[in-house]
Amino acid sequence: MASEFQRTKLQDMFNAFDVNGDGCLEEADFAALASRWSRLPRVRADAELAARVEDVLLGWWQHLSAAVDSDNDGRIDMNDLLAMVDRLPSMRETVAATADTVFDAVDANGDGRISRGEHQQLIDLWHGRGVTTGDVFDRLDQDADGHLSRPEFTVLWTQFWISDNPAEPGNYLCGPVTGHSFR
Repeated sequence: MASEFQRTKLQDMFNAFDVNGDGCLEEADFAALASRWSRLPRVRADAELAARVEDVLLGWWQHLSAAVDSDNDGRIDMNDLLAMVDRLPSMRETVAATADTVFDAVDANGDGRISRGEHQQLIDLWHGRGVTTGDVFDRLDQDADGHLSRPEFTVLWTQFWISDNPAEPGNYLCGPVTGHSFR
């Protein structure tokens, strides 16, 4: 059962993905998300990466619809999404595998690190609008080197999807969580 923190975190994600605001996620919402991601410079310039990004984003839809669309109507509401939360810990490797594609898409200059600006672009793209993040990046960058390495990002990404502990930094990887501050 999803904790209240997970519910809030996933509601923020749900709202960002629900393009038409109808309270349901459909395949078209994930296609719109893929379209937003296709505008990233590295994704635009690399057909192989573009295909990987599309596979990951549309793969999220396929996993969701297969796992929790119990009435097979092609629509996932918030309760359906929350039903997926209990399954995510057993999918840790699957979740972590998507981190590599997201990392490659966001690492705009291809230097193998995500900078503060690249991270901000991830958040803005995730939400489909500019989002004020305050000191979130500083808290994610636990070794304070000014970048997120691929291994750091993978840990944070996995925490975002699986953790219900508001103190874990990965929960804020995709931006602030309504009503919660990262301590």
